[in-house]
Amino acid sequence: MTKTAQSVWNNCLSFIKDNIQDQAYKTWFEPIQSVELNDNALSIQVPSKFFYEWLEEHYVKLLKVALTKELGPSAKLLYKIKMENTYGNKLPFTEQIPSYNRTAVKPQEVDVPIVNKNPELKNPFIIPGIRNLKIESQLNANYSFDNFLEGDSNRLARSAGMAVANKPGGTSFNPLLIFGGVGLGKTHLAHAIGVEIKDKYPEKTVLYISAEIFTQQYIDSVKKNTRNDFIHFYQLIDVLIIDDVQFLSGKSGTQDVFFHIFNHLHQNGKQVILTSDKAPVDMQDIEQRLLSRFKWGLSAELHQPDYETRISILKNILFRDGVEMPDEIIEYVAKNIKSNVRELEGAIISLIAQSSFNKREVTIDLAKQVVEKFVKNVKREISIDYIQKTVSDYFQLDLETLQSKTRKRHVVQARQLAMFFAKKFTKASLANIGSQIGDRDHATVLHACKTVDNLVATDKQFKKFVEDINKKLSL
Repeated sequence: MTKTAQSVWNNCLSFIKDNIQDQAYKTWFEPIQSVELNDNALSIQVPSKFFYEWLEEHYVKLLKVALTKELGPSAKLLYKIKMENTYGNKLPFTEQIPSYNRTAVKPQEVDVPIVNKNPELKNPFIIPGIRNLKIESQLNANYSFDNFLEGDSNRLARSAGMAVANKPGGTSFNPLLIFGGVGLGKTHLAHAIGVEIKDKYPEKTVLYISAEIFTQQYIDSVKKNTRNDFIHFYQLIDVLIIDDVQFLSGKSGTQDVFFHIFNHLHQNGKQVILTSDKAPVDMQDIEQRLLSRFKWGLSAELHQPDYETRISILKNILFRDGVEMPDEIIEYVAKNIKSNVRELEGAIISLIAQSSFNKREVTIDLAKQVVEKFVKNVKREISIDYIQKTVSDYFQLDLETLQSKTRKRHVVQARQLAMFFAKKFTKASLANIGSQIGDRDHATVLHACKTVDNLVATDKQFKKFVEDINKKLSL
């Protein structure tokens, strides 16, 4: 019996259905149509690039196993993307893309000088005791300069990032500190610099790591008595990228070890890239000697994207996903989601999903529904400064009084509430909370939280204070 595209695809579907959940099968495989079988290459039609990318990211192995069972080891899979939701008089747009696995950034092998005192230098990312170090960059190849669109809000940071990528360690931007609010692209830009450096200088050792993981690795090295190995490992890196450096706040041991690593890298012409949610001048509980080094190079701020940049970002996402959408829809989304890029991307992807899966034309009403639900569900990042302002306003106090040393009962209670809500709504350490709210220590914060819990259980008026402020912070 001669195999046809339909018969091969039906057999593949039977295999796939047995290996995934019903809902996933209905969402991702039922809308697919088989188109043609040419030699060992099966072409299937999907409704959008977004759909194709999702299949490639989540189900490519399953698809290849199913296809190999049907057509043998030389089987190939081709996607035909046919946009069914075009508008006006335009014909459906078709594009053919082969199935592929995006290549990750390759690990870098490093020759480690073996000295008598330290015959087994340990890599904190892998099992200790391995001499031939293979350093994974931890970079995400999807974050590139190509999809980090330039605008007034990010021009300085992006240009500085490009300069560093072209000549790592050889510019005056060392360290390069990128700072700004949540969802503005700090992590994206940090990865993009690393990916660009690996493209241009494959021999360079690039490492991306969050400050949180760096801290945990340092704690582990102290427990295992391998602190020197930890330091030596990081001194091998050519380009060190540390994300969310503000998390080093209050961690004196980690700051101390980072200070030595930083000095070594800087003195040897290696590049350091840092990201933070605040400028160096606003960082709390970071040693002065470290802050002064953060200021050596360039501190570049990412601002909220302006309207034109938001339009460009949306159009770029639509182009990348092979989706067309009326200008009025794009303009509506751009006007109504202003806070950050992450929310903007989430809203447009939700619209694409509605269009692709439900075969609905994207109208202004659908856009309103999606944007309204999306914006409503976005949790605002609450800072300790915002909590202090909210509590001060509620009790009609100024910020200086709230943070002062006064022991007046109503001020003390307001201060304790600020500490209580800072612990509840932020990830800051007790020491960090105390230092920002009147320069207190962590024991004072702990006492404040216990006092609030006790008063809520025994004092009706105080309980109302807590409920009122909680509502304001949860809006």
